Amino acid sequence: MDMNRRAFSTALIAGAAASLVSSRGMAATAATAAAAVSRNIVLVHGLFADGSCWSEVIARLQAAGLNATSVQNPLTTLPDAVAATLRVLERQNGPTVLVGHSFSGMIVTEAGLHPNVSSLVYVAARAPDAGEDYTALAKTFATPPATAGIVFDGDEGRLTEEAFLRDFAGDLPPAQARVLYAVQQPFRKALLTGRTTQAAWRSKPSFYAVSTEDRTINPDLERFMARRMGAKTIEVKSSHLSLISHPLEITNLILEAAGHSA
Repeated sequence: MDMNRRAFSTALIAGAAASLVSSRGMAATAATAAAAVSRNIVLVHGLFADGSCWSEVIARLQAAGLNATSVQNPLTTLPDAVAATLRVLERQNGPTVLVGHSFSGMIVTEAGLHPNVSSLVYVAARAPDAGEDYTALAKTFATPPATAGIVFDGDEGRLTEEAFLRDFAGDLPPAQARVLYAVQQPFRKALLTGRTTQAAWRSKPSFYAVSTEDRTINPDLERFMARRMGAKTIEVKSSHLSLISHPLEITNLILEAAGHSA
């Protein structure tokens, strides 16, 4: 009987020790994963723009030794835009920070569950929950001035030049804003009807840059979405185009999301 008890106790202690070693091993693995840095940055543009709008940020990311890729968002439907982003994410070798400006926050929210994505950055961007009607959410806040400047040619929407210069790119030199207006890409009406089916910010580390002088998305709506997702948040005294007027602040936030010192 005593031998059996001693054998049982020995086995119990050995099992507990093995369990402890296993737990420590898993914790070490988790810590290593948390400490891993991202070398890849994928950037997605929103409405009234194209992939070149990230040029100021890209130059700074490249100078920091990171691999940056700007997605050419087709601006046709949300599934099309998500598919274009996923193709770029598939090409990344290792952990990747997914960054979205403006409308493309919808894309980041949907595509961000891709296994390559290590964290998410929203720059004055939409951040809906899964299945949420973003338009209905936005209507609970004061309508921003740029909304009145959207015009349609059949199925294609764009901003008027006056609205673009005043409400979209209001803190840029007029000459620079006119160049950006000249390359504005029209969007299809169907793009605005899409809803996300999942919310990557619920499971991925998230960061948000609020534009305090934004006339395209209400800054208070941006603050609400940032708080709801529990994002690390900065506020930039900027128009909607903080990625162009304040590229250093936006780059530093992306570097933080990637685990690099600014």
